Amino acid sequence: MADELLQPDNPLSDEEWNTLQEVVVRVARRRLVGRRFIDLYGPLGPGVQTVKSERYVNATPGGVDYTGDASTAPISVEASRYVPIPIIYKDFQIHWRDLAAARRFGVPLDTSACAGAASFCAGREDQLLFHGEDSLGIEGLLSVKGSNALQIGNWEEPGSGFEDVVQATRLLNEGGHYGPYAMAVSPKRFAQLHRLYERTGVLEVKTIRDLITDGIYQSDVLKDDEGVIVATGYANFDLALSMDLRVAYLGEENLNLRFRVLECALLRIKHPDAICVFKTKKSK
Repeated sequence: MADELLQPDNPLSDEEWNTLQEVVVRVARRRLVGRRFIDLYGPLGPGVQTVKSERYVNATPGGVDYTGDASTAPISVEASRYVPIPIIYKDFQIHWRDLAAARRFGVPLDTSACAGAASFCAGREDQLLFHGEDSLGIEGLLSVKGSNALQIGNWEEPGSGFEDVVQATRLLNEGGHYGPYAMAVSPKRFAQLHRLYERTGVLEVKTIRDLITDGIYQSDVLKDDEGVIVATGYANFDLALSMDLRVAYLGEENLNLRFRVLECALLRIKHPDAICVFKTKKSK
């Protein structure tokens, strides 16, 4: 794909430019959580500004007989609309003296600012995936209407976390979503699962992994008691990308070089009932 973001007046060499791009990819792979269990759709191209988002119904088993005449409820579209794809971005700059010194003495260019911008964008993507964005009318895994909700217990008590996970997967299974499942929780909840389960000498999280086979993750965008279990697969949701995380050159300002890390991404939730959100007594 042609690099629409590499301006003709970009003063960086190909090697320096590629270094920035590699930093963004490396940081994103370490920082992003949602993408570890959400399938990608795209990239579609930076010029794609909207994408179709559909909600489906009739997640019921298929039929089996000798004639094929039995009636099965077809999976059909309940609602369809085109949704604008938002831009996630964070700017950074490289001081002109740092660039001059790197070239003069043959030392690697300091890419700390680029890494920081990439990390902030990755965090903002996860915030969008889990919580959505009210100001843009975008729903996230924890805020979408029509999902399952489970009031969870006190995970300070050994075995309580496992029992809640069993109940959550039961709700999803009864709704026609048979797994595999993935779970994302706050760092607090994640730590609570790393204790010995009763008198077995086995960590509680290890017993939960037998049920949650697509991964158990912690994310710092999830606070306190927040958490969610989902039936994974692009049939249920995906992340539509018109442009993946990358660097753009913005120009010079006071001799310094200004850049932007950005992406264009939207979570498309197709089956809200494939999601089970943890609730507590203090949850709204």
